[in-house]
Amino acid sequence: MPKRSPRAREPVQAYLDEPDTLLLQELSARTELSKAELIRRGIRRLAQDMALAGKPFAGLSALSGALDSAPSIPKDLAARHDDYLYGDREKTGQKRRR
Repeated sequence: MPKRSPRAREPVQAYLDEPDTLLLQELSARTELSKAELIRRGIRRLAQDMALAGKPFAGLSALSGALDSAPSIPKDLAARHDDYLYGDREKTGQKRRR
């Protein structure tokens, strides 16, 4: 099989039902991306999701730093996550398991 140029594109025809057609049109209008670009991105995302599904903990790298820019996230969340999840145990009289 001859090697294709990285810039060569292959035309693909797909038949969508009405809900998918409307969804694609809405996404295109909202993102100002072409329908073709949305389909390309969807294919890449699905491939990425499937690749990550086969590797335990592979999705953690995507989450790393995800909350860094969120203004409502406490800066000491990593160190005091239990306190934020369960409240201040000293005030409630509960002891921390060790």
